[in-house]
Amino acid sequence: MRIGFIGLGKMGMNMVERLLNSGHEVVAYARTQDTVKTAEEKGAIGAKSLQDVLSKLKKPKIIWLMVPAGDATEETINITASFLEEGDIVIDGGNSFYKDSIRRAGALAKRKISFIDAGTSGGIWGLKLGYCLMIGGDKDVFRSLEPIFRSLAPENGYAHVGPNGAGHFVKMVHNGIEYALLQGYAEGFEILHSKKEFNLDLQNIAGLWNQGSVIRSWLLELAENAFKNDPSLSSIKGFVEDSGEGRWTVAEAIEQDVPAPVITLSLLERLRSRQDESFSARVIAALRNEFGGHGVKKVD
Repeated sequence: MRIGFIGLGKMGMNMVERLLNSGHEVVAYARTQDTVKTAEEKGAIGAKSLQDVLSKLKKPKIIWLMVPAGDATEETINITASFLEEGDIVIDGGNSFYKDSIRRAGALAKRKISFIDAGTSGGIWGLKLGYCLMIGGDKDVFRSLEPIFRSLAPENGYAHVGPNGAGHFVKMVHNGIEYALLQGYAEGFEILHSKKEFNLDLQNIAGLWNQGSVIRSWLLELAENAFKNDPSLSSIKGFVEDSGEGRWTVAEAIEQDVPAPVITLSLLERLRSRQDESFSARVIAALRNEFGGHGVKKVD
């Protein structure tokens, strides 16, 4: 199949390469032409603009977006849609908010343009291992695109999960769970790291836990690799970003009256990581000193 691919970041470029390796034709575009040239070197057909992408596609035109959620996705869809016609298809593989995807699908449907929200997980390892695809939208449109999904995903690694919005909703919750898993592993390894008298080898332990234990996972494999490269992680600052899905998951839990304390706390811990000095911790220290005479550490 021939597909237009917009957005050639770390995941996007690897997805293009995986599609090319499976025999698909890809018309690739990014705002930086040097990036487009890299895609061309891999075998893609380069494009100089969104309009140029569409001019190189055949009916029905299929566009896959892999751009940042929010304004960038909104702008790209609006511009692209102005050149599309009845029967064409837009796939959003980014981390868009599911309610935005429902709205966009409705707006495109008025022009008989199909919209697919494809929650995509796999990170930088997707080129080699494949991408897990959580797909929302019309089931007949989904079936027509299966050759693309099969090429991008590992075996049993893609599924139609529901109508428009469902794909990005499932991906949102997936990422909320990821927040909690990462926090659990992080706290456990910090406890191990703090037990200085045992001189524990964290790389060895991460590998050990992956051999039949109930907490074995791919994340532990990545932890083993990280500790191999830097046993104390001394080269990394403990500043943790969040890309939005954790916040959306917590907000959805509140909206649905679903208690989700672990995911919520893992999100708050990410916010805490960005503080060089926590004022709230200083307040607690001061109050403990006031009511109990507990010692406080003074700023140098």
